[in-house]
Amino acid sequence: MKQFDAVVVGAGPGGYVCAIRLAQLGKKTAIIEKQYFGGVCLNVGCIPSKALIHAADFYWKMKNETGGMGISASAVDLDLEKMQAWKNGIVKKLSTGVSSLLKMNGVESIKGIAQFKDAKTIEVITPNGRELVTADAFVIATGSRSVELRGVAFNGKNIISSTEALDLKLLPKKLVVIGGGFIGLEIGFVYAKLGSQVTVVEALDQILPNTDKELISPVEKRMKKLGMNVYVKAKALGLKEKNPAENSLLHLDIETVEGQRTLEADAILVSVGRRPNTDGMGLEDLGIKLDTKKFIPTDQACLTNIPGIYAIGDVTAGPLLAHRASMDGLIVAASIAGERSFKDYKTVPWAVFSDPEIAACGLTEKELQEKGIKYRAGKFPFAANARSLTLNSTEGLVKVLIDEGSDAVLGVHIVGPEASSLIAEAALAIEMGATAEDIMRTIHTHPTLPEVFPEAFEAAYSKAIHIFKPERERR
Repeated sequence: MKQFDAVVVGAGPGGYVCAIRLAQLGKKTAIIEKQYFGGVCLNVGCIPSKALIHAADFYWKMKNETGGMGISASAVDLDLEKMQAWKNGIVKKLSTGVSSLLKMNGVESIKGIAQFKDAKTIEVITPNGRELVTADAFVIATGSRSVELRGVAFNGKNIISSTEALDLKLLPKKLVVIGGGFIGLEIGFVYAKLGSQVTVVEALDQILPNTDKELISPVEKRMKKLGMNVYVKAKALGLKEKNPAENSLLHLDIETVEGQRTLEADAILVSVGRRPNTDGMGLEDLGIKLDTKKFIPTDQACLTNIPGIYAIGDVTAGPLLAHRASMDGLIVAASIAGERSFKDYKTVPWAVFSDPEIAACGLTEKELQEKGIKYRAGKFPFAANARSLTLNSTEGLVKVLIDEGSDAVLGVHIVGPEASSLIAEAALAIEMGATAEDIMRTIHTHPTLPEVFPEAFEAAYSKAIHIFKPERERR
């Protein structure tokens, strides 16, 4: 039996961050992982998808968007296997790095499946047998997995989740993506740019549900240019074939507002959400409460209803985002070490690596209206930003929302080049309680993309320099 001060179950972006910080704070720590050190995000999610997104975008631009710059290529060839090998090299480097960081910080890594025996003991089923691990505190950080859709069951070959979609060695001629959320759109863009005919089927009335519609318009414009087909308010009914062969052409029946249709596909990606990995660990036998969706309810310190047992990241309700999980992990580590630590997130920024990218933090206009909060809105287009022009990437805008009374920054919504990076300044502004004047009086380097921020805030007061607003439209 091994004894520790704290044991973390799951080595994803929440778990490994928590374990390393615990060790830094002087706690004897172990981490248990059944499959990937670095978790889904690093191994089969965030990192490989962003590598492929970059490679596909580079390939597509070489073929379609460099002529105007005076650059032409007589032949641009695609070697998908080599691209996948390059992506896998990045993943391996980072995963090895996580394991090394755990070791260097004195965290003991245990490979195996964890099952709670009681509130102080876990049994780990390892390749070499079973061993018991005890601790004063446990952190559940086991993440989430793809939801399977009834009638379109995964087979890992041509009916796939995002995991398999990010490791295809042959380019599908026709790819159907069921689900127009973050993951489905990002992967859809990859294969559309590599040459697949991509069709997206979304059950709700728009892609990227709950996103400001003004941000979606430039993305839809790019999808149309890429020849992507989109069905909204559409439901996947199931396959015509009861047991399709793993290399056969698939026929998917869908119900649309215009009636039933059948879509052909070499591969179908099902991306309709994720579910928490809270089963198989004996949590319910232990008495840990789960909600109706099997998430673990926690308090502001990420503590479950059982003293000494915490839960972080995707196993808890909230945005299923790696960076949220990592912050949860830091909070829990501090709490276990005796510091007063709790969740007080003013905002959790998010980004979609579509084309152009979308990113946001804070409240939306719809939320402000529902709350009855009076606000000002300012917009600035990337087409009026010098750096955007030099990058040949001018689609999109930044929208800022400002409290009418206090001038505090309430929300920032971006669609455009490098939105995923630009949102960091906005998140800091909201977290610090910055005002519009704070942003406008901060000198931004020229020529850069972040110059859109002060201009957007100035636009809210009809004072933007690089766009003209007629007098009659000014407040």
